[in-house]
Amino acid sequence: MGSEHSHTSAVSAGGRHRRPLFIAFALTASYMVVEFVVGFSINSLALISDAAHMGTDVLGLGMALTAITLAARPATTQRTYGFYRLEVLAALANGILLFAVAGYVLYEAIMRFSDPPDVPGVPLFIVAIIGLTINLISFRLLMAGSKESLNLRGAYLEVMGDLLGSLGVIVAAIILVTTGWQYADPIIGVGIGLFILPRTWKLTSQALRILMEAAPKHIDLEKLTAAVLAVPGVEAVHDLHVWTITSGMESASGHIVVGREFEYRDVLEDVLGVLRDEYHIDHTTIQCEPSEFDEHTNPV
Repeated sequence: MGSEHSHTSAVSAGGRHRRPLFIAFALTASYMVVEFVVGFSINSLALISDAAHMGTDVLGLGMALTAITLAARPATTQRTYGFYRLEVLAALANGILLFAVAGYVLYEAIMRFSDPPDVPGVPLFIVAIIGLTINLISFRLLMAGSKESLNLRGAYLEVMGDLLGSLGVIVAAIILVTTGWQYADPIIGVGIGLFILPRTWKLTSQALRILMEAAPKHIDLEKLTAAVLAVPGVEAVHDLHVWTITSGMESASGHIVVGREFEYRDVLEDVLGVLRDEYHIDHTTIQCEPSEFDEHTNPV
């Protein structure tokens, strides 16, 4: 019986985008303070509520940044995968947080239909324009990382919610200034809440899928098994598992039965090559077994 491991010292996808995440965090935190100060100074419930929403985003971005920082730590004898899974946990926490924020926005919007607050339009418009500018910068900074890291995806959605919120506040401010119609604020609030919910569900389900160690959606396990079986010398495949450690980092393990006339090393190298080149799985553990081997009666 033979076994071999294929490992790489890859940096997690989120770790490659730590700097833009930090800049987005700093910008969002600074703008949150501005919104709170202006909101309380002009007694604007809209700005105070949006500042509270920004506060949850700052918390979410901070968790994402902390997770990436901790994930960069090396593995230990107790944490053999290091801290990579913290990125996924942060993404799940962000998803739950976004659900809470969306629910709060919807609740506040419904309450305002019965008693819309008197919100001054001009200060609202000025602060919203500043917020839109900051959110556009953060949105651009996180765009690349959101395609590679689930953790960054959560932060990206946080900023997207802020961006839409700023646009909504701008529209509401224009309507308030030009018409004085106070219902503009709750109507736009409902639209923002409904936009956030489906994207939040997708993020949360992706994080849960990884934590449940389900096979990645982009990998067809039946086709992968067939590809391994097609390698010369492989007579059978069993106990094949594929899962995601963190975004962009898949792992696999399994057993292959090798024919008597074939060299284990040659067959193993070909199998690892298939997993690496065709499925981009670099972290692989494969156990080779002779055709007559019975793992239930033979000690390992």
